[in-house]
Amino acid sequence: MSYQESKFNNLDIWYFSGTGNAQFAAQQIKENAEKRGLKASIHNMACKEHDFSQIGDNTLVGFCYPTHGFNAPPIALKFLHNFPRGKSNTFFLNTRAGLKLYKIHLPGIGGIALWLPALIMILKGYKPIGFRPLDMPSNWISLHPGVRQKVIESIKKHCTQTLDRFSNRILSGKPILNGFLWLPIDIALIPISIAYYLAGRYFIAKTFFANYNCNSCGLCIKQCPVKAIVEKNKRPYWTFSCESCMRCMNSCPKRAIETAHGFTFLLWWGIFSVLSGLVTDLIIHYNILPNEIFTGYFGLAQDAITIIISFVMVYIAYRLLHQLLGIKMINRIITYTSLTHFKFWRRYYNNPTKN
Repeated sequence: MSYQESKFNNLDIWYFSGTGNAQFAAQQIKENAEKRGLKASIHNMACKEHDFSQIGDNTLVGFCYPTHGFNAPPIALKFLHNFPRGKSNTFFLNTRAGLKLYKIHLPGIGGIALWLPALIMILKGYKPIGFRPLDMPSNWISLHPGVRQKVIESIKKHCTQTLDRFSNRILSGKPILNGFLWLPIDIALIPISIAYYLAGRYFIAKTFFANYNCNSCGLCIKQCPVKAIVEKNKRPYWTFSCESCMRCMNSCPKRAIETAHGFTFLLWWGIFSVLSGLVTDLIIHYNILPNEIFTGYFGLAQDAITIIISFVMVYIAYRLLHQLLGIKMINRIITYTSLTHFKFWRRYYNNPTKN
C-alpha cells in the first residue's frame, strides 16, 4: 500500500507496556505504516509529559495496552480520561494472555479491556474503527510458569502475521471488528473486571516481595513504569499503586522478585474465612448495626465492612512481612513457599526497544 492509498496523513500510537507485549504491537504497526510512506510515531502513556499537538482530523490514533484483571490497566484509563477531545479515527488493541497447546494457539480473555476505553474516547468525540485483541505470550507469572522460549517465538510469529493483516486494513480506513466476536464473554466478565479495578489490584500489589537473592541494585525501582516500588529498610517495597504489570518480576537479573504464594494463601484464608465470620458474629452479638441493615440489601453492608477490614489487615500484614524478611530464616521460609522460586517457573520479558 502506498502513501496515496492510505486514508490518513499520519499515525499516532499510545501504548502502555509492562513486559513489552503492547509495545511490541505498537512498534510493529508503526513500522508497517512507515513502509507505506506514512508519518508514524509511538508514545509511552507512562511518561509524565505528553504532546498531543500533532493529532489532527486526518490522524489515525491508536491505543495499545495489556489486559489486567479483564480490564484496561488503571494507568491507561487515567491517560484516556485526560486525553484531549477530538474527531480523529481511532483503534484499540489489547494484548491478552496467549498460550499454545501443541500446534493450537489458545486465546486469552479481554473482558472490558476494549470496550471501556472505546466508550471513553467516543464520549470525547473520536470515531473508533478498530477493536482487536492480540494474544501475545502470557506474562502473568504470579499465576503460572512462563512459557518456553520456543513457544514464545511461535506465538510472536503468529502475532506478527496478525499485526500485518491488522495494519493493512486499519491504515486504509477499513473497520476491524474482531473484538466483537468476544462480546458475550466480555459482558459476562464485567463483575470480575469491576471487582479487580476496585479491590483486586490492591490485594495483588501486596503479594510481591524480594527474596534473599536481592542485592538491592534498585533496578526494579528504577524500571517500574508507574513508580509503585519504593525502598524501605534497603529493600524494595510494593505500594498499593502497583499495576501488577509483572515487569519487575520478569526482568530482575537475580530472579529475586517473587510472589508470596504460601504467605498470601494463609493470610487471605484467615481474613476472608476466619476474620469475616468473626466480624459478623461481633456485629450481630453487640448489635453494632441492626440485623436487617447489616444482612439486608444482599449483604452489602457486611461485604463493605469485610472489605475495609481486609484492606487494613492486608496492609498491616504486608508491612510486618517486609520487616520480617530481614530475618534470614523467615526470608527463606517465605521464599521456599513461593511457586515462583522453583526453576521450572520461567520468566518472560519481550525486551522492547526504548521509546
